[in-house]
Amino acid sequence: MDASSLAEEIVKKALLKGCDAAEVFIRTSKRLSVEAKDRRVEALQSSKDFGIALRVIKNRKLGFSFTTNFEEAGNIVNTAVEGAEWTAPDNYVDVADYKPPSKVMILDEDIKNIKEDDVIKNALSLERVALDFDARIKKIRKAEIALAEADTTIFNSKGVNLSYGSSYITAHITVLANDGHDSQMGWDIAASRRLSGIDFSSVAENASGNAIDMLGARKISPVRAPVILNPSVASDFLGIFSASLSAEAVQKKRSFLAGRIGKVIISPLLNIVDDGLMPWKPGTKPVDDEGVPASKKIIVSNGSLTGFIHNTYTAKKDGVASTGNAARGGFKNLPGVDVTNFYIEPNPPIPPFAKGGLTGDYSQAMEGMFADQGSGIRPACRIGRGQQSGIKNNKLIKSISKGILILEAMGVHTANPVSGDFSIGISGLWIEKGEVAYPVKEAVMSGNILDLLKRIEGIGDDLKFYGKIGSPSLLIGEMDISA
Repeated sequence: MDASSLAEEIVKKALLKGCDAAEVFIRTSKRLSVEAKDRRVEALQSSKDFGIALRVIKNRKLGFSFTTNFEEAGNIVNTAVEGAEWTAPDNYVDVADYKPPSKVMILDEDIKNIKEDDVIKNALSLERVALDFDARIKKIRKAEIALAEADTTIFNSKGVNLSYGSSYITAHITVLANDGHDSQMGWDIAASRRLSGIDFSSVAENASGNAIDMLGARKISPVRAPVILNPSVASDFLGIFSASLSAEAVQKKRSFLAGRIGKVIISPLLNIVDDGLMPWKPGTKPVDDEGVPASKKIIVSNGSLTGFIHNTYTAKKDGVASTGNAARGGFKNLPGVDVTNFYIEPNPPIPPFAKGGLTGDYSQAMEGMFADQGSGIRPACRIGRGQQSGIKNNKLIKSISKGILILEAMGVHTANPVSGDFSIGISGLWIEKGEVAYPVKEAVMSGNILDLLKRIEGIGDDLKFYGKIGSPSLLIGEMDISA
């Protein structure tokens, strides 16, 4: 029995047991990862996963069950129905209505057909390019390539009957540089849904360049000065900010954005987008994990909050439509709320074709806008201090007389998700008269995420994604930096 037929059979059984609604979520996946170290294969792991999850609603009560055993698929109905007897009635529990899925590009035949030997070669090349970048790169802590394929089926009693395949690849490397006087770490990561979306050579060079840039880092005295967040640090902050855009967080009084729809909350320079349709991006899917079609949403427009992201439950509770942001941590979990591809628009922004209604040439245009750079390993090149940060000649650096370009922020994840307050360790490059002067370390920056985003005075053109979250470089007005 195929997944769709199996799901239909389970839903029928649930309805025969008196359930008012039922939903089945099935996912089959396989993963291969290769880690290189000392120019040989350090680890190779291959795994397969299968799971079925069932949600039932009976007398406004929710029941849930899952299994990893195909042979026990029929038993989860009894477990879910019995579980519903012990939950409290909830007027907002529901399953999604059927709407045609969005057309997206998320399944790459090159990933499906890649041979294990080729994955190994790419992992070894990732390490080699990093080591060959500069004689001061002494050690690779981790050089890993991981690939995954998945088949997902969602079937419910309201007409949703969807199946789709997807692929995924990541490349990650961490290196150690040493010049005889100082040691520094550097890292980079890239993710895509297709093989050609990863430039392995660039990932290796970025990591090595970042480590070299930080050699000889010194402490600085306390200072109040502008700061530039590079894309990775900006993305870390944006990830914390995204949690407060969840309607689930708002309804549970865990968001500092509650009651702010329609109000200017951050710098009017900022447009923030959640887009589940971007070709080959990690957060792209035809539907969310309840079967609601993916879409593009401008969450913050010129600094003004336009709305929150919803799944079916939170939408019904607020009397609005789901935004297609239901997300499961896996088949063992009920769907929560999460972003898809969430990013700050760069400057210049994405062309107007991506802003209005969704036209027929949307995917083609977006694919051109976010063109991949290819997966070939190319010879390493020597790059001067600051260039590997990606914004050596960026207008943001040239626009300030003094300040700090933050390359690494330690502890962003510890920011208070309710208040937005943070205190983090930072390191980066000190700027004098619009030029990189020297690396700095062991500084501390404290503040509030909303205040930080309100103080943005410039936006770079170097948008980069780290998983589902992306940002260009951001210039922040004067901040207090302590030693």
